[in-house]
Amino acid sequence: MSDSLTVSVAGVAPQDWDAFIHSAPDASHAHRAGWGAVFREVFGHETQYWTVRDADGGIVAALPITLVRSALFGRHAVSVPFLTYGGPVGSTVGQALLVERAAAQLAKEGYPSVQLRCRREGTLPYVPHFGKVLVLLPLQPAPELQMKAFPAKLRSQLRRAAKEGATAGIGLDRVDAFHAVFAEHMRDLGTPAMPRRFFAAVARTFPEETLVATVEHEGLPIAAGFGFLWRNEFEITWASSLMRYKRMAPNMMLYWTLMEYCIGAGVQIFNFGRSTPESGPHQFKRQWTDVEEPLPWYEVGNSSAVARPQKESRHFQLAARLWQKLPLPVATALGPRIVRGIP
Repeated sequence: MSDSLTVSVAGVAPQDWDAFIHSAPDASHAHRAGWGAVFREVFGHETQYWTVRDADGGIVAALPITLVRSALFGRHAVSVPFLTYGGPVGSTVGQALLVERAAAQLAKEGYPSVQLRCRREGTLPYVPHFGKVLVLLPLQPAPELQMKAFPAKLRSQLRRAAKEGATAGIGLDRVDAFHAVFAEHMRDLGTPAMPRRFFAAVARTFPEETLVATVEHEGLPIAAGFGFLWRNEFEITWASSLMRYKRMAPNMMLYWTLMEYCIGAGVQIFNFGRSTPESGPHQFKRQWTDVEEPLPWYEVGNSSAVARPQKESRHFQLAARLWQKLPLPVATALGPRIVRGIP
């Protein structure tokens, strides 16, 4: 059967790629062609669009791979950076062909390994690494039913910020406010933040799917979230709140605002995004629901030759502590120069 299939890394029009992605049951928002344009515009990364076509020329499998080059972190091939998903989709035979050919070609170009960020474990002949997990909340059909389904303690937390005079809203005009919170939160965590223009480019590229929410108190944004609608699910991909307002629990108001919107839009699943198992963010998400989904990510090729940044390493921890001490304007200015090389 594979003899009648053709593997290519060129010649696919964005509209043809997206048409296949929308038809593939296992595809995600991260597979959209527009992400390659965003990565190229903001970070200068190259995205390759690998496809398998049948004898009639129809696409039967697809795999986006972004090439991340950095003097600090080396060369990395990722499907897809920054996001949770992006692995091969389509027919079983087609997926295997794509991964095999792509890994071999990229190894010749100086990329010893390809990281495949898959949502579900399929039939790829490789051993997955389950280092991340999703937390999922099946939504009730009405906000009052959803609120009633939560434990009393959680309901109390959801109301706290409103009692303190905080307000919340959703809109693409909130990108600047989102980034102000995100940049400070990331600095406080000791992690470089993506630039504002990255999120502006994403919102501009995917205006129908992007939700940006903020919580304000006395005119100041104190919590913010950024995520995507895809089919019957919403994933909050980035969420932040200012630590000095922790007692008000503005993050709880943020999540509830997005849940109310999603319920009104007929969304069935609220996806809290990926976490490291048993980490602080993971524990926070588990108070809402006990539904979890391990993420099978694959490292195909010579993974021992790939030095990916490890948060658990001593050098990473030292760098994080130093980053936390930077003035916010300095961290915000320097962050994009570093984060562009992180796969």
